Amino acid sequence: MKTSNTVIVSSLSSAGEDVGSDCFVRVRKRDLEKLEAEVRTLREFMPKVINSDFIETIQKGRSLDAFKERSEREQQQQRDDCLHIRSRLEAALSDCQRERQEKLVLKQQLWECREQLQQQKDFCTEMGAASCTLLWSASQREEAIRDILTDGKLEPFLSIAGQTLESFIKCLDEDAKPQQSYNSHEHHFVLALAGVVTNVAAVSCGRDFLSSSAHILLGTLMRLLGLMKPGVFPKLKVLMLMALYNITISVNGLKLISESPGLLPLLCTLLEDPDPEVCLQSLRLLQSLLLERDIMSHVTTDFLSSFPLNRIHHLASSCHSALKQTAQETLEDLASFTNTQTKVTEKEQ
Repeated sequence: MKTSNTVIVSSLSSAGEDVGSDCFVRVRKRDLEKLEAEVRTLREFMPKVINSDFIETIQKGRSLDAFKERSEREQQQQRDDCLHIRSRLEAALSDCQRERQEKLVLKQQLWECREQLQQQKDFCTEMGAASCTLLWSASQREEAIRDILTDGKLEPFLSIAGQTLESFIKCLDEDAKPQQSYNSHEHHFVLALAGVVTNVAAVSCGRDFLSSSAHILLGTLMRLLGLMKPGVFPKLKVLMLMALYNITISVNGLKLISESPGLLPLLCTLLEDPDPEVCLQSLRLLQSLLLERDIMSHVTTDFLSSFPLNRIHHLASSCHSALKQTAQETLEDLASFTNTQTKVTEKEQ
């Protein structure tokens, strides 16, 4: 319905009326025209204001809002993860502290066990040295050696003796002065063991047993003599050389020892030892080999000519009477053996 000054338009119901019921509102024509003009203006300027950049900015804003929400969710997740890791770290630190305490307790127990083990080792070594020293003294009687052989305990004893000698020599501290160990229980222990072996070899029944059933021990003695440095533990070297010399008194023992490929080079080395007793026993062992020319027939003349004769000549002028006499006899034996070998070689040619 339209008049000259007003326009009636339909509108929604006012407050207090049912929703959906129509009503009319009286609006001035001038206001409606003004509203229409504003709408046309907005339609004209809207495309100019709301362009693609503005729309893109709005989209970026929405993206930023989504990114912000996602970042907040991720931050919350990271906070939760951090709390979880922190709880695990605290648990790990607690376990570490507990393990550290346990480790300290174990270290203390280990130290106590080492102390106890060292005490037991010292006790066993001292007792072994005392027992073997008594056995060494008892083995000076031939009847004692016969009784030991009858009991059948000599073979395991010799096995233990060989292992003990080898362990002692291989465990020597090269930096320490050997003289510091001369009065130790270990040194007396191995000396007593070597002394027992020497006394067993001094008896005919003992020599036969060693020649037939102690090949490993005899090989060990020769190998250990080669490992020991000049001037180190001369008493032990002397006892070991005396044991080998006693073995050579038996024909089987002499054959066994003479067949060792490293024996003569070993004797060349031992003759350079500064201790006169070591040189003396080395010469006696060499003499024992040279006297049995049939057994030593495999020794070539070239080797004997390369033997350290200058060293033996030097020992022949020693102040040590026994060493001087033995060196002179050895030179005579070497000359006789060399002449015999030369004649045999000429006949064969």
